[in-house]
Amino acid sequence: MSTRKPGPVRAEPVEALSFLLNLTKENAALRQAQGKRLFGFNRTKNRSSDTRMTGPTPKPWIAAMTPYKAGRAKTASGGPVVKLSSNENPLGTSVDAERALSEARGSLARYPDPASTALREAIAELNEIEAERIICGTGSDEILHLAAGAYASAGDEILYVRYGFTVYPLSAQRVGATPVEAADTDYATDIDALLAAITPKTRVIFLANPNNPTGTYTPMTEIQRLHDAMPPDCLLVIDQAYAEYLEPDEAQAPLELAHNASNILITRTFSKIYGLAAERIGWGYGPAPVIDALNRIRAPFNVTTAGQAAAMAALADQGFVAKSRAHNRKWRSWLTNRIAAMGNAGLRAIPSEANFLLILFEGKLTAEQAYEGLMERDFITRWLPGQQLPHALRITIGTEDETRGVAAALEELVAAHL
Repeated sequence: MSTRKPGPVRAEPVEALSFLLNLTKENAALRQAQGKRLFGFNRTKNRSSDTRMTGPTPKPWIAAMTPYKAGRAKTASGGPVVKLSSNENPLGTSVDAERALSEARGSLARYPDPASTALREAIAELNEIEAERIICGTGSDEILHLAAGAYASAGDEILYVRYGFTVYPLSAQRVGATPVEAADTDYATDIDALLAAITPKTRVIFLANPNNPTGTYTPMTEIQRLHDAMPPDCLLVIDQAYAEYLEPDEAQAPLELAHNASNILITRTFSKIYGLAAERIGWGYGPAPVIDALNRIRAPFNVTTAGQAAAMAALADQGFVAKSRAHNRKWRSWLTNRIAAMGNAGLRAIPSEANFLLILFEGKLTAEQAYEGLMERDFITRWLPGQQLPHALRITIGTEDETRGVAAALEELVAAHL
């Protein structure tokens, strides 16, 4: 008589393992047979023998893009440097903005206000514009890309001036549009050239004022002339990243022009005079339908809680802005004069209204030699061969010591190439 008790029988470990292995093999065979029957392929064979599998292929206009290249932040040695390559504020950031940033970091688990409501209201109050016609973004770069994305696509054209900001052609390529470059006049915006380049395919015109990387300024009368003559169904984007370095009335004029226009978008940033480059905060102002279109495609929660708080505190500290503007004006003028003194060696500074100078090297000392020579002396500047400026360096206005130091280093390099 059997002594085993009734009920389920527990398999011994070896027997259980053998059972599971057999079951796994049977299931695998069944799945392979089903795949073959339903889709007409052998998964095992394809994985091992099909060499044509290369993965997803990007759109041809994306593959053709050259990624944005930021200014260098380190020398080859990696030692301490004077960084004059990215147009940052040499005076840093308002202490009020730093405090607000630190205090707001306590709410990391919560998403930020997706509409940046309080920040938009603060921007509106300072600039006497309507909050509902403001959009905030991850730097003004995001808003530039949004403008291209909302109004242009394959077959359209996006127009900008030669020696304009590198994001302009990138924003066009990103959406499959054709970037069109208008000629300049001595590195400055030529309104007649822009008007001549407009075609029925033109959907967006980018105009930086002051311009980057040249620093040149276009009078408002000229911008008004452009707007009056351009098609009304074309969007004019006035990029004012460096507006706060202008006199207040000059900075305000584009906002006033945009107030009653149906096709003007103004963009600004907190990365320059406000010294909040690390937080990536920008904003735009335009007609309600344009802002609505941009909001439809912008990323949600695109400005952090801490960033919004810091930007509001920075706006409230206009004393810091005035101090930064005065410092920049003084040392930009001083450096311009020192470059002029090296004119007999072929150096020339393009007149600038921004926080940098574009310096041309048209003598024995080349821009590349100057760039490398300054790097060896621990000064990082911006050499721009990728922007059709292999003969130029863009140098940010630094602190007094930094500006004096880079001028002395340039003079030393000039003397060595006489």
